[in-house]
Amino acid sequence: MKMYSEILQALLPSPQGEGLGVRCFLILLFFSQFALSSEPDFTWTSPSRNSSESMPCGGGDIGLNVWVENGDMLFYVARSGAFDENNTLLKQGRIRIRLIPNPFINATDFRQTLKLNDGFVEISANGTTVQLWSDVFKPVIHVEIRSNKKIVSEIHYENWRYTDRLIRKNEGQQNSYKWAVPPGTQMTKDSVFATGNGVIFFHRNPQKTVFDVTVAQQVLESVKSELYNPISNLTSGGQLWGENLIFSGTARGIYAGTDFQSWIFKSKKAFTKQSVHIALEISQADNLYDWQNALNKTIAAINVNSDRKKSIDWWNKFWDRSFIQIEGEGANLSENYTLFRYMLGCNAHSNWPTRFNGGLFTFDPVFTDSTFKFTPDYRKWGGGTFTAQNQRLVYWSLLKSGDYDVMIPQFEFYNRILKNAELRSKVYWGHAGACFAEQLENFGLPNPSEYGWKRPEYFDKGVEYNAWLEYEWETVLEFCQMILETKSYSNADISKYKPLIESCLKFFDEHYRYLAQRRGRKTLDGDGKLILFPGSACETYKMANNPSSTIAALRTVLKSMGNDSLLKIIPEIPLRSLNGKTMISPAKTWERVNNTESPQLYPVFPWRIFGVGKDSLEIARNTYFYDPDVLKFSSHVGWKQDNIFAACLGLTDEAKRLNTSKLADGPYRFPAFWGPGFDWSPDHNWGGSGMIGLQEMLLQTTEDGKILLFPAWPREWNVHFKLHAPQNTTVEAELKNGKVKLISVLPESRKGDVKIVKN
Repeated sequence: MKMYSEILQALLPSPQGEGLGVRCFLILLFFSQFALSSEPDFTWTSPSRNSSESMPCGGGDIGLNVWVENGDMLFYVARSGAFDENNTLLKQGRIRIRLIPNPFINATDFRQTLKLNDGFVEISANGTTVQLWSDVFKPVIHVEIRSNKKIVSEIHYENWRYTDRLIRKNEGQQNSYKWAVPPGTQMTKDSVFATGNGVIFFHRNPQKTVFDVTVAQQVLESVKSELYNPISNLTSGGQLWGENLIFSGTARGIYAGTDFQSWIFKSKKAFTKQSVHIALEISQADNLYDWQNALNKTIAAINVNSDRKKSIDWWNKFWDRSFIQIEGEGANLSENYTLFRYMLGCNAHSNWPTRFNGGLFTFDPVFTDSTFKFTPDYRKWGGGTFTAQNQRLVYWSLLKSGDYDVMIPQFEFYNRILKNAELRSKVYWGHAGACFAEQLENFGLPNPSEYGWKRPEYFDKGVEYNAWLEYEWETVLEFCQMILETKSYSNADISKYKPLIESCLKFFDEHYRYLAQRRGRKTLDGDGKLILFPGSACETYKMANNPSSTIAALRTVLKSMGNDSLLKIIPEIPLRSLNGKTMISPAKTWERVNNTESPQLYPVFPWRIFGVGKDSLEIARNTYFYDPDVLKFSSHVGWKQDNIFAACLGLTDEAKRLNTSKLADGPYRFPAFWGPGFDWSPDHNWGGSGMIGLQEMLLQTTEDGKILLFPAWPREWNVHFKLHAPQNTTVEAELKNGKVKLISVLPESRKGDVKIVKN
């Protein structure tokens, strides 16, 4: 702050009032710039060694991994929805920028900065600056090079799909075939054409894809024409160009063990300013002419100055919605919370959800696992497969951060595939309701390899032949509840999603009556309740009878919907006593334990039936401290959510311990690149669960509308935060040296509902 005070003293008007008008204007300008810097820049002062030491950058639905290596600036280009015929999520290529004379080699003033507040990356050294940004409202990337002396450039577009590639052993994890890739399956090559001052590149899927294979496997041919299919004839790609560029030829190379071809463009003449642009287009165009026309429309609409202003304005408002700023010991947690939230913001305007297994920011897999010598398109757990238990953790935090627009792609995902889920119920069982599997393809059917290629003929065709995933249908209810809560948090119009929610609830009613009728005469038990058997408490307690996680989900969503008639037949959450302690049971009964989740604590989070401010707190705490499986499974790694449970139960020391581990720096240079955990790097359900845990330490709400501040917050941690709450409420508060200051509650009518929790 000393630097700022010195500047301010220089700007203050003299006692005689000399230069008063000009100086006052400069003071206002100074403070306006300072106010916009609400999120500090994140800076490296040395180049990187490889792509694992890249920095994220993006906006709209574009993600870029940016780094400088051996004097070259490089970045990967990723865009949501670029699925190939096998359902790999393709990178759009790698860009290499080489400046001559090279300012980055042996530079003593090197800086690579993520300008968080304005949403772009800047790299500078020796009087040369490169700024890289993505348009938030158009699928366009801009590179702006400035130098204090004349330089020339080489721009390389690098593509490893310049030829067909046979999918190797274990490489199938990147697509829908996973471990069961049909012999001879290939990643087919892209089309790339130099255009004089740029290059056009695209990947076009054939009409028949893994969708057709899945439909046949899952005996849905009779309704195939009615099924939503987002990948047939899908074309993804774009165009790179620059006014001062001329094509100079192609070359071959190897990066991180993968061979590639580069299309090289050089400056026509030396410059002090040069811009390079990349426009992207993804569509199921009937032909390439239509795809090119759509791309040309995007290019024609570019207005660099106004586009940049609008994008910066969006990021400024994004950061103003909410924040968590911790001083001292916990400062690292809030920094990583902020860096990860930036990564989520890069996919705000997408047609597709942010993927749990790397989002838009995966890098060469050999730097995550040295045995995976695959292309930059690789990630574990698929490219077009969305695992619901993992996806949910990416999205729950966005309610309290106020990022409702970032949630829409996830809601739209389920809405688009609703009909496919309903057709499953109709074809397999002859009843209504939407049956969503746990590992869903982007076309709404279960992942084919998880569904099972070697299924007994007698096995129920609507159920995955899979020890982990059978009968796991409840996770969609978390997204239903998120939708319902956006109405409370932001007055969102959710009418378009009501059929989705109603259909999901109807499935449980009709399907479990259907199953009961095949066992006996009655559809309900002796107490007039549904018998949720066979069920599954997450992937862990299998062949479960009345799993507590399913019951909590149904009771919560039905209550939120005001569906009292169906609520009456949902059983109570099962309890049990161990060593004299009453606690939540995973289910009424179960036959085996298959994974390491703790669904007996799901009634705490996400369902909030037990917790701080509730009579049931002791029962839930007993479950946390004394359930032998909960103790055995506890961890901070990956999708583990013990940090959230601890915070929701007001266990301050536990919440501090677990969230400190959860939000500690990841193993890569960019600290919010966690993982691989149980999934892949950068692990987004790791980051999402960390965001949720930190928020729950600061702010929780009760059923009667009370807002509880600092319910699990260590008093020795100074913090300033702004978060959102139900009833369209925003709270800004500060805890400093043990004293709480309530800065703002909007609307003011909610101020009386705020309660400070002393722990």
